[in-house]
Amino acid sequence: MIISTVLISLFASVAFCSDVIELGDSNFESGVQGDIMLVEFFAPWCGHCKRLAPEYETAATALKKEDPPIRLAKVDCTEAGKDSCSKHGVSGYPTLKIFRNGAFSKDYEGPRDSSGIISFMKKQAGPSSKEILDVETMNKKLTSAETVIIVGFFDKDDDLKTEFTKTANELSEKYTFFHTTSEDVMAEHGHRDELVVFQPPHLHTKLEPSQETYKGVADIFYIKKFLDASVHGLVGYRTPDNQDQFKDPLCVVYYKVDFERNLKGTRDLDSFNLKTDGDDPVAAIKSDDGSKYVMKKDFSVDNFKAFLNEYFDGELKPYIKSEPVPENNDGPVKVVVGETFDEIVNDPKKDLEDVKDIVIAKIDATANDVPPPFAVQGFPTLYFAPMKGKDTPKKYNGGRDVQSFLDYLKLETTNTFELPEKTKKKKEKKDKDEL
Repeated sequence: MIISTVLISLFASVAFCSDVIELGDSNFESGVQGDIMLVEFFAPWCGHCKRLAPEYETAATALKKEDPPIRLAKVDCTEAGKDSCSKHGVSGYPTLKIFRNGAFSKDYEGPRDSSGIISFMKKQAGPSSKEILDVETMNKKLTSAETVIIVGFFDKDDDLKTEFTKTANELSEKYTFFHTTSEDVMAEHGHRDELVVFQPPHLHTKLEPSQETYKGVADIFYIKKFLDASVHGLVGYRTPDNQDQFKDPLCVVYYKVDFERNLKGTRDLDSFNLKTDGDDPVAAIKSDDGSKYVMKKDFSVDNFKAFLNEYFDGELKPYIKSEPVPENNDGPVKVVVGETFDEIVNDPKKDLEDVKDIVIAKIDATANDVPPPFAVQGFPTLYFAPMKGKDTPKKYNGGRDVQSFLDYLKLETTNTFELPEKTKKKKEKKDKDEL
C-alpha cells in the first residue's frame, strides 16, 4: 500500500508539472535574464487567458526542447506580479512581451495558438544582429543581399553599440542586421564605430549612393528615424511583407503581380481598377489625403515622367472607384456613388421630401470610394455631415429606429425643421399599430 501511494503521488506530480515558468515581483528581474523569453501577463479570471493557457503550455513544452531552449513564462498581475505588470505598462489581459538579455525587447504580436507561437518564437530566437568575423563573409553578404542590410562597425563597447543592439532587437522583423568588430573588415570598408545601410546590388541607382552612414547621436530614437528615411532610398522595392513601411504620398509601379499568391497586391490594384500579370507595368499614386491617381497611358519612361509632372503640377484628376450614376434618383433616400459623393453629400443646399436642408442618402462602400473622413470599418456605418462641417462628419452611434433618427437630427441639424403632415400621419399610424 505504501508503494502504491508513492507511485500515485509521483504520477500526479508528473501530470501537473508545467514547462511555463512562473514569475513574480521577487524573481522577475533575474527570471528574464538569458537570450530570449516570451512572458505572458495574465489575470486568473480572464477568459482569453484561460483559452490561451493550454496553447501556451503546449508551446512551452515544444520550445523547451530547442537548442538552445526558448523559454516561456507567465506573471499573475493580480497577485505576486502586480508591480512587474505595472512597470511594463500592462493594461489588458493577456499581454505578451518578448525579453532579451533581461530587458524588454518588443510586444508579441504573433498568433495565439501553440503552432503559431512555436513558429513565431523560433524566428525570434538567436541574435537579432549576426556577427561577421572576416572580409570574405562580409563581401558575400553584401553581394548576395536581396534586401537592404544594416551593419554596425565597432571597435569597442560603447553607447552606439548598445543603442544599435536595442534597435536590432526591436526591428529585426523589418530589417536585416549584422555587426563586426574585425579590424580587417573595418579597414576593408572604411568604417569604424559607425552604422551603415547597404543597398543590395540589384537596387542600386545612379541617382543615389549605394550606402548611407548614420551621423547622429547614440540614441535608438534617432537611429530608427534614420533607418525610416534611408532604408528604401529614392526608389524602394515594395513587397507584401514590407508595404507597411511605405507612407503616403506614394507612387507605385506594379508589374508581374501574382493574383493568387499576392492577395495584398491584388487588393491594391483593385482599388485603382488596374491589373497586370505580365511584363507591362502599370503605375498609380496615392496622396497623403487619400486621393488616388492612375496613369492611363502605356508605361514608358517618357509617359511615366509626364504622369509625375502632371501630379506635382496639380493637373491630374483623381481616380474615384464608382458604380454607374443612377439614371433616376428621385426616391426619398438618395443613392450615392463614388462620382456623386461630393455633389450630394457635401452640398449643403440639397432638399428632400419637403424637409429643407436635409438629405438622407446611402452608398455601397464595397463598390465605391468614400472620402477619408467617412471611414468605414463595418456595415452599416452611419454619418451625419452638418452644413458647416463637411470635412468633419459625425459618426452616428444611436438607435436604429425612426424615432431615434429624428431625435438625433433635431439636436444636430443647423436649421430647425418640422415634419410634413403626411410624414406625421404615417408615424402616428405606425405608433397606433404598435400599441
